[in-house]
Amino acid sequence: MLVVMRQDATAEETRGVLAAVESRGLKAHSIPGAQRTAIGITGNPGPLDPALFESLPGVWEAIPVSHPYKLVSREVKPDDSIVPIGGVPVGAPGFVVVVGGPCAVESREQTLTIAAGVKAAGAHLLRGGAFKPRTSPYAFQGLGEEGLRILSEARDLTGLPIVTEAVDEASLDLVERYADAIQIGARNMQNFSLLKRAGRARKPIVLKRGLSATLEEFLMSAEYILSEGNYAVVLCERGVRTFADHSRNTLDLTVVPAVKQLSHLPILVDPSHGTGRRDRVAALSRAAVAVGADGVMIEVHDHPDRALSDGPQSITPEMFAQLVGGLKKVAAAIDRAL
Repeated sequence: MLVVMRQDATAEETRGVLAAVESRGLKAHSIPGAQRTAIGITGNPGPLDPALFESLPGVWEAIPVSHPYKLVSREVKPDDSIVPIGGVPVGAPGFVVVVGGPCAVESREQTLTIAAGVKAAGAHLLRGGAFKPRTSPYAFQGLGEEGLRILSEARDLTGLPIVTEAVDEASLDLVERYADAIQIGARNMQNFSLLKRAGRARKPIVLKRGLSATLEEFLMSAEYILSEGNYAVVLCERGVRTFADHSRNTLDLTVVPAVKQLSHLPILVDPSHGTGRRDRVAALSRAAVAVGADGVMIEVHDHPDRALSDGPQSITPEMFAQLVGGLKKVAAAIDRAL
C-alpha cells in the first residue's frame, strides 16, 4: 500500500503516519517527491484497508499497490530516481553515464593505465573486479582486498568513482569499505541473503540482471534491496541466455523501455557481457543510448589478448575513446548528453 500525504502535511503528521504503520508490525518507507511525500508500506501478509490510514492527519489518500514489487514501482514513486555514485548522478534527466574499466584488476600497472585511459576518453565511473565469480574454479578469481586497494589508488589519481562487485557477504563488507558503488552480479541476482545484506549497506547498489531472469524477477530482486532500506539502486541489463549462438548472450534492449514504464529506478546497459565480442560493443552501446538507457558499462583492457578475464569482449582504451565519441553523437540526436 502507498499512503500519499497532502502537499501541506507537516513533518509531525508524516512522523505520525510512520508510527501508525510501524505500530501494526509493518515496515514504513518514506519516499519524498517533488510535490508531496509518500509512504510505502511493506510486510503485510494480505490486503490492507485504506481506511486505516486515510483518517490520519495529513493523509491525502491510501492506494493499494497492484504489483508484487512495490517500492521499485512507479505506483509508489512516479518520478524517476537519481542515484548519486561518488557525485555522479546516475538517472539524471538527459544525462548519459559512461562506466569503463577492466573486467578484473590484474595488477597495479594494468589498472592505473586503463583508468587513465578511460578518464581521458570521458568516462564518469571506473569499473573493475577485485572478486571474480568464474565458471571454472581454476580460472583467475581476482586479487581480493589488494585489488580494492589498487582501485582506490586509481580513484585517487583519476577522480573517477569506482564500481566493483561483491560475491558474498564477506566480500561485500570489504567492497562497502573501499568502493563508491557495490555491484551484485548476474549470478547473484537471486542470492536473497546477499541482496538483504546489500539493502543494509550505505553505498549505492548496481544490480545486474540474471542470465535467464524475467523482468518481474529482476525487479523483485531490486525490491529485496529497497525493502531493507537502501533505495540507491541502479539496474543493469547485461544480456540473457537464448538459443542464439552468434554472441555470448542476447542483449535485451527491450527491457530498457519496459523498466522505464514500470519502475523509477535508473538502468544501465552492459554490451560487453551482452555480446561477448569486442567488435560489437560500440554498435550495441549506441543502441543502448538510443533506446533510453541511463548509461553504459564497458570493459576496457590495454592488452585484451592477454587479459586474465573476458579478453574477447574487452576493447582497448583507443577503441573506448572512439566509442565515447560515437555515443556523444547519438545522445545529441535525442537531446541527451554525456
